[in-house]
Amino acid sequence: MTAVPKLLILGAHPDDAEYHAGGLAAIYRSLGRPVKLVSVTNGGAGHHRLASEELVRTRRAEAKAAGDVIGAEYVTWDFPDGGLQPTLEVRDRIIREIRTWQPDLVLTHRINDYHPDHRAVGQAVQDASYMVTVPLVVTDTPYLRKDPVVAYMTDLFTRPCPLEPQITIDITPHVDEVVAMLACHACQVFDFLPYNHNIDPPPTAEPARRNWLRDWFRSRSSFPRCERFRDALIAAYGQERGSQIEFAEFYEISEYAASLSDQEKDRLFPQAGQTEV
Repeated sequence: MTAVPKLLILGAHPDDAEYHAGGLAAIYRSLGRPVKLVSVTNGGAGHHRLASEELVRTRRAEAKAAGDVIGAEYVTWDFPDGGLQPTLEVRDRIIREIRTWQPDLVLTHRINDYHPDHRAVGQAVQDASYMVTVPLVVTDTPYLRKDPVVAYMTDLFTRPCPLEPQITIDITPHVDEVVAMLACHACQVFDFLPYNHNIDPPPTAEPARRNWLRDWFRSRSSFPRCERFRDALIAAYGQERGSQIEFAEFYEISEYAASLSDQEKDRLFPQAGQTEV
């Protein structure tokens, strides 16, 4: 759509974008490419002590700070956390966002996921994909002549079908940026998630606190993904390198939006391995 590719990440909650796709976002920004991160919900349900109104304010500020780490815009919408449905209102908001910002690549959740908000966002993006090109749908915003490419962010769920890792990216060179972004979501990664997962609280002093978060991100997120999709890493980077990677992101291209040619793959997924689409 544009000479310089633009990336839009539509996550359900503040911190979803960087947790699932922070590496690719950091790669885009390192190349001077525009990135926008969106939390479709307000994040107001994700805590055990803070009241919802205070939590919404806190998470909105934390999200902005996370975007500032890589120089990206990060916005938090007002749909209720924990109560999201793939309604026409949500779909229309996503259509307006895609039409207005005109990304070349959109990342979002699959509809196979443990969290109903994740599933709702994935469904709404799927439903919006073709509709962004239909003139008489959401007539208050000019329609697009072409869909962007839509890709699903990594998850480990297998039913009714597992993610197919069509794009494989070693994010090791950018993992410190991802951890720095996650660290901005202090009320989550240092407070609610340890409580919710019933693990010991993290250290309070730096650098132990940041090291704890890096280890947590590796053990809870990135390394299990690498182990699940190790064959894809080896196919993309070769036996020696692929067998050693511990920080990676994997993407599946949506069938409901624009297709991805080999030329577009290199353009939209820089630094990706050579797994065939």
